[in-house]
Amino acid sequence: MATNKFFKSLLFASTIAVNVFGFSVQDSSAYPVFAQQSYSNPRAANGKLACANCHLNQKAIEIEAPQAVLPNSVFEVEIKVPYDTSKQQIGANGKKADLNVGGILILPKGFKLASKNQISAEVKAKNKGVFISPYSTELDNIFVVGPIAGKTHQELIFPVVAPDPGQNSDIKYLTYPFYAGGNRGRGQVYPTGEKSNINSFGATQAGQITEITTSEKGESTVVIVNSNGVKTSQIVPAGLNLIVKTGDIVQADQALNIDPNVGGFGQEESEIVLQNPLRIVGYLAFCFCALLTQILLVIKKKQFEKVQAAELNF
Repeated sequence: MATNKFFKSLLFASTIAVNVFGFSVQDSSAYPVFAQQSYSNPRAANGKLACANCHLNQKAIEIEAPQAVLPNSVFEVEIKVPYDTSKQQIGANGKKADLNVGGILILPKGFKLASKNQISAEVKAKNKGVFISPYSTELDNIFVVGPIAGKTHQELIFPVVAPDPGQNSDIKYLTYPFYAGGNRGRGQVYPTGEKSNINSFGATQAGQITEITTSEKGESTVVIVNSNGVKTSQIVPAGLNLIVKTGDIVQADQALNIDPNVGGFGQEESEIVLQNPLRIVGYLAFCFCALLTQILLVIKKKQFEKVQAAELNF
């Protein structure tokens, strides 16, 4: 147990280090390690992925993977995370920043991440600067990546090695489901439950806005007084554009700023067949026999027609 905790801590630290120092993505607060620390399994019983708990907007993704794979073969699963690259998000410091992307891939047990010597040069070139890691030491069939620059990485490629049922009796030649998720942009909720600055902040109560002040850090404080004279204030983080002004009448929870969220999370599922090579050989043998039978039947028919024609001439 102590060893597992050590490896989890090591994985957390190394992933943070690689993301921060290796990729230099500015103002990125959507680290997959937050999910790794909070959820032992990223997929809930209802199928929802943990990433959706912080990234509340829904955006579509696409999955590209082979329909069937052979044991010990190396194949690629590609998660496409498209978005409008002209759009920018609000960074944690309140300044505009390019969107970052991240992804998660949940494969059946036994499927593992391909080693460097198993990956083709083409995939290495596409994945340059991308660090893919297992979700945990126990779940090495689940992979996470990100946050990385979205402008250059809208296609996340996961090189995977298929298991061999001949070496592992728990693996069978079956059709397996797998799940994928992809995100663009920062999340709206931190793991602690607090809102990030990628949100629309609502009025604390119904009433009239009597004062709006801006701090040196760029934060706006909106003071609201209700009909009973009770005064409350709502702080709107720096970088967000207010849509209200002093003197406006607002309702409780009415938005005070434009929603800055331009990102979102999406998840999809698909299937992959772990194919037995003997089945393929058997299928090819059957096709060959069927083709040969058809050819022999045609030849026999031609011979019969010649015999009939000869008998008629006689």
